[in-house]
Amino acid sequence: MSSSATNTATYKFNHTMLRVRDHVKSIKFYEEVLGMKKFHESSGSDFTNYFLAFPGGFGDKADASDEEKAKVQLNREGVLELCHNHGTESDPSFKGYVSGNEDEHKGFGHIAVTVDNLEAAVKRFDELGVKFKKRPEEGRMRHIAFIYDPDGYWVEILAQQRP
Repeated sequence: MSSSATNTATYKFNHTMLRVRDHVKSIKFYEEVLGMKKFHESSGSDFTNYFLAFPGGFGDKADASDEEKAKVQLNREGVLELCHNHGTESDPSFKGYVSGNEDEHKGFGHIAVTVDNLEAAVKRFDELGVKFKKRPEEGRMRHIAFIYDPDGYWVEILAQQRP
């Protein structure tokens, strides 16, 4: 053990990064389908990172400017970082990213989002043309759904309160 003073009780799970082929399609999905908002972006020479989160997670800063939200980004939880490597969206030889759920590439599984009403959310996803991996009425686990994002990553959808 290190002798430096740190308190693990203050640690927070801040963000998850997903590589995306087309940042425009991905940002649109996470904003329009799931209700997140992009509040910051950071560019490198050949990539750009986009940071999205649910607005309520900013607390009293929910109505702040994106610049102000970026300042508190590292002090909140539930941030999604989308990393776009420039050119992948228009490269016909680009095969896409591995979601982590294929047999030969098992690893990363999914992110999860809780919703106020699972049945209503599923109906809304249907209306938006969202592709499902698993609907609530399928299989044994009737209290969850899985949808695909534009890159084939799984997003688990479950009610904030179980029936």
